Amino acid sequence: MSLPKEQIYTEDDYWNLPEDIRAELIDGKIYYMSAPSRMHQEILSSLFTEIKLHIRSKGGSCRVYPAPFAVKLRENKDDTVEPDITVICDRSKLTDKGCTGAPDWIVEIVSPSNPGHDYVRKLNLYADAGVREYWIIDPAEESVLVYIREHERFHVATYTFKDKITVDIYDDLIIDFAELMAEIPGED
Repeated sequence: MSLPKEQIYTEDDYWNLPEDIRAELIDGKIYYMSAPSRMHQEILSSLFTEIKLHIRSKGGSCRVYPAPFAVKLRENKDDTVEPDITVICDRSKLTDKGCTGAPDWIVEIVSPSNPGHDYVRKLNLYADAGVREYWIIDPAEESVLVYIREHERFHVATYTFKDKITVDIYDDLIIDFAELMAEIPGED
């Protein structure tokens, strides 16, 4: 008896999902995304605002987008992801549908329901695609892993929510996580 073949999905399948469905397409598989927690959204909102204000204050040409924002990592491959925060400095990568090509900086905030998705699957995907900087923020662990691309591979540094982290793609942007987290209201 032969096993049934696993369905391989394409970019067309991804774009034909209902609008109210959040999902990512990686290696021919659709990964459905659950609604984020309030803490996830608080961190995303605060960090996005800091990045946006920094770019604006410097008159920078980079663009920053919060999820949902579609990123097709390679022109010749069907992988399409929706990072929590995406920073693109090469505007030629921007399309009507989102971004095609590796962004300069991606931030993912770990979901407790599927941490391996950000720590393993997306880490490898982003490394292979040539993303310059990748942050994994884990609210449960109060940690931030910062991956910097050097010589075709990622180097990692580990931080806590008490640290100040210098953004590698900007010489003058430092994210003070203690300050950022102090502004977020606690659980009621």
